[in-house]
Amino acid sequence: MVVKQPVSSLSPAPSVAPNTAAGERRTRSHQALTRFSPAKLYEVRQRAAQASHSPDLPLQTVWGFDGRSPGPTYVAKYGEPVLVRNFNDLPADNGGFGFPEVSTHLHNGHTPSESDGFPCDYVARGFWYDQHYPNVLAGFDSTHTAQGGDINESLSTLWYHDHRVEFTAQNAYKGLAGFYLLFNNSDTGNETTGFRLPSFPDFDIPLMLNDKLYDPDTGLLMFDLFNTAGMLGDKFLVNGKIQPFFEPRKRRYRFRILNGGPSRFYDLFLTDPNNLGTTIPFWVIANDGNLLPKPVQVTHIRLGVAERIDIVVDFAKIPNNPPRLILENRLPQTDGQLPDSRLQSAGQGDRLLEFRIGTVASDASVDPATGPTFYALPNRTETPRVTRTFEFDKKDGLWAVNGVLMSGDCATPRFTVQRNTTEKWIFQGSRGWAHPIHVHFEEFQMLSRNGSSISSGVEYSRKDVTRLEERERVEVLMRFRDFRGRFAMHCHNTVHEDHAMMLRWDIEDLGDTKTRP
Repeated sequence: MVVKQPVSSLSPAPSVAPNTAAGERRTRSHQALTRFSPAKLYEVRQRAAQASHSPDLPLQTVWGFDGRSPGPTYVAKYGEPVLVRNFNDLPADNGGFGFPEVSTHLHNGHTPSESDGFPCDYVARGFWYDQHYPNVLAGFDSTHTAQGGDINESLSTLWYHDHRVEFTAQNAYKGLAGFYLLFNNSDTGNETTGFRLPSFPDFDIPLMLNDKLYDPDTGLLMFDLFNTAGMLGDKFLVNGKIQPFFEPRKRRYRFRILNGGPSRFYDLFLTDPNNLGTTIPFWVIANDGNLLPKPVQVTHIRLGVAERIDIVVDFAKIPNNPPRLILENRLPQTDGQLPDSRLQSAGQGDRLLEFRIGTVASDASVDPATGPTFYALPNRTETPRVTRTFEFDKKDGLWAVNGVLMSGDCATPRFTVQRNTTEKWIFQGSRGWAHPIHVHFEEFQMLSRNGSSISSGVEYSRKDVTRLEERERVEVLMRFRDFRGRFAMHCHNTVHEDHAMMLRWDIEDLGDTKTRP
């Protein structure tokens, strides 16, 4: 994957107020541009391009950042604010699907509202938008002012994607998505320092998973515009290629795995194709870009759309020393409603990525089996200011939150959170459907799932997406600090999101106490 490179300057220079005279489509002033002056500047152009997904298919017309899909990877560091100038150079002719207005969401940065990629902050063709990413720790202006934020709220694996209201699914599916990686003095990207995680980029590899549909007659990428339940593809892509291979050496690797959607759930295993009965464990070190308190060993991991999981695989310690492994999805799913309740046997699932294992390589990274510790979890015993309940269900052929559909103009907030306070949110699922629920801006901590307290395992972490499977009930603790403005919550099955399963909520100095907004 290509690392995005900064530019020395932008013309016109970034300004606190929107520069509408020069073609900027931002409508609100930057909250923190002066306080966190950009150390790096970027210019990116969203445009159409030709891409090869497989040698067995014709070239595909995609929409990409700088014409790349996935887009270039931003490599950022806490304490180094950046500003990204997004130009909309998309064509008027969409080739059948996609809408050439864009709003780029950095999922899930601690980012001011005007730079969050709010669904109605979209940019028309021929215009641009400056997005300011302070790369600052949560709590810098509230709970941890002396420390410059809470180190335990550090993020690592983020991603960015188009979020235009009512067209997120089409635009992201067409290619408008990429990775944004955040490092600091602990998670350094250098395996000889800090937490000593495998070094980026040689042994620290982002993997974006997608499934897509291709016309059986032409071989061209297609999108079902009439599907409101959720769209499943017939081909599986990793980093924009159908069932590719990767050649690791015999040593530890960090893989940052993202379910890029649009609708499928995954349950991922490592499979030895020559010894299907072999169980191959690996280590989970981060959930939704948040390092766990310590690594957790698993044999498989489930992912809803937009969830990220960072794993460490030691290819020097695979049982039976196989020459190949398969990253396999063993969770069957036949429609966009929800995945099956059963898992498939080894070798019967979807082959996503083949690992062709090479020779032994030197390795200075920490062995997760030795029990290293990362960040502690923030306190979750504080009393919430208010408890709010959100039920996700179908209404009139569309998708609703508490029985209300999202309006296309995003004009009215459903509720207002009081800045620098804590709330408890309850997510309630419905019969026959599964929804990956995403909350913009702040990470949450899961308190319970279906009445069972969460005090260990992979979900004992900070997250920004929770899988709400059929009739499930999940309780989370939310903190809302530092910035003000408007944000979104929605189902990240982007087909559900585009068909109204989303709401706007605001952060202001005075909040309300609506319990079922």
